[in-house]
Amino acid sequence: MNSVFSENLKKFRLKKSYTQEQAADILGVRSHTVSRWECGTTLPDVLLLPEIAKLYEVTIDDLYKKNSVGYENFAQRLATVYEASRDPEDFMRCRNEFQKLMKQGELSTADKWQYGWIHMYMMNFCRDEAVMWYDKAVNDDPNADPQNYNIANMQRIWMFFLLKKEEEIISELKAKTESEPENPRAADYLLVALIWAEKYDEAYGLFKKAVKKFPDDWRIYIHGGDICKNLKRYDEALNYYDKAGEIGTYFCDEMDCKAGLYQELGEYEKAYEEYIKMAEIYRSRGYDVEADMMEKYAKECEDKISI
Repeated sequence: MNSVFSENLKKFRLKKSYTQEQAADILGVRSHTVSRWECGTTLPDVLLLPEIAKLYEVTIDDLYKKNSVGYENFAQRLATVYEASRDPEDFMRCRNEFQKLMKQGELSTADKWQYGWIHMYMMNFCRDEAVMWYDKAVNDDPNADPQNYNIANMQRIWMFFLLKKEEEIISELKAKTESEPENPRAADYLLVALIWAEKYDEAYGLFKKAVKKFPDDWRIYIHGGDICKNLKRYDEALNYYDKAGEIGTYFCDEMDCKAGLYQELGEYEKAYEEYIKMAEIYRSRGYDVEADMMEKYAKECEDKISI
């Protein structure tokens, strides 16, 4: 007989504070059967092993391992599995077990901190995966799918900001503008980073150079408007937004920016008009969800007008 198996059965039972009678009752066997298992006289039917593992909140493998450790619950056991594997599927299994405990209102202090650290490990995994795939995306051919290429770059910049690496991405983008002086997107991305970093004076200087070099790029004018808005040069901001609109934006960008600026200035009637215009355009293009959202914003402005 397997002495390790028998010793583990007893150890796990005692860890859960079950008597042999209680364990037998839950497993649907007689108490002397549990006693014979723990003495090594007989072994349980193999089909009963999953139930035994579930009762003692361990894995079936744990039943046979030398020096196996008992746990307060199965969630804690799965946390150790995830710690060893760092496999996202093991993370989800573990998370689901902890959430079962939450629904039952049975989280111990140990459960709480372990639930925290499995997410910490997963956070690090997700961070590395995000960075890797953003890097892959921005190394694609920018002409193959310009719109998604642009989104990928914006998301990658935002990722650096979330990681508190603003200066790193700004330095990288500055180097790119120097190496690709005729690339409007290089200036575009650097402007975005400087705006997000609230380096408005530096951004304004770059904008003035970029707009001379790329006078037909609507994104550059949108950034110029955003910079001027933050510098409180409101008339100048509106002028640049209008210029972007004349060139033609992707998705009513200039109207959205103007509406936001008007709201900031307390000019709710003008903001209302911009939102209504956007709603009509979105509706005509079949974007009903977006149109509904613009109408909601328009209503909020209308309510403030009447106050």
